[in-house]
Amino acid sequence: MAEVAALELEEKAAAVRAQLAAALARHRRLVYSNSLGAEAMVLTDIIATHLPQIDMFSIDTGRLYEETHELLEKLQRRYRRTIRVVYPDAASLERLVAQQGVNGFYHSLEARLECCRIRKVEPFRRAIAGYGGWITGLRREQSAGRAAGKAVEWDAEHGLYKISPLLEWTEAEVWQYIRARRLPYNRLHDREFPSIGCAPCTRAIQPGESRRAGRWWWEQPETRECGLHPGALLQPRQPEARGSDYGLSTGIPAP
Repeated sequence: MAEVAALELEEKAAAVRAQLAAALARHRRLVYSNSLGAEAMVLTDIIATHLPQIDMFSIDTGRLYEETHELLEKLQRRYRRTIRVVYPDAASLERLVAQQGVNGFYHSLEARLECCRIRKVEPFRRAIAGYGGWITGLRREQSAGRAAGKAVEWDAEHGLYKISPLLEWTEAEVWQYIRARRLPYNRLHDREFPSIGCAPCTRAIQPGESRRAGRWWWEQPETRECGLHPGALLQPRQPEARGSDYGLSTGIPAP
């Protein structure tokens, strides 16, 4: 059974390589937006090993875990390749903090999305400028919104094609690939962090919770996206609590 599973995984990895090679031939300039999550270890390995013509960048929002920085350094040493790091615009970030405070994103969905826009979405838009397509590690089983994604689709929000070669992969297959090739990964995964973003907005999940429950955990599940994948952001339900009650219902300090 182990040999069959290994063969099936290699076939899926070969399909990813073929899909990316075809996309590169079609769009000429591709860039991988490296999230530094578990899925990113698979794509980093495939791209750095087999398709080095594909560019790669990662966004440092200014609020990442130290373990994430450690992983970035390990990847650059392993593959002897510099992964471009993109940062938020300093002036925009200063204005954001002046307007909503250091942790103002806890107090409303609008404030959190604005924080994500400044720290992540705007740097992303600068990083993908001039490319014909960008690569993402989205998988269907990650969330209801992501389940409706396509392997290749026009990203009207950003004006280029979005390619999701791991869409049909399971989490088990991602980790099988990581372990089979002894790839580095974020040490927080060993502490029940399936999905890792900014430190204030990411926590470990509890037994029985969904794999995305640790991201923006104080919000409704359908709003837990940063804005890079607008199609995955579902219509939020009306919260039961309003105003100063918001913090009481979520465990986050009220504004």
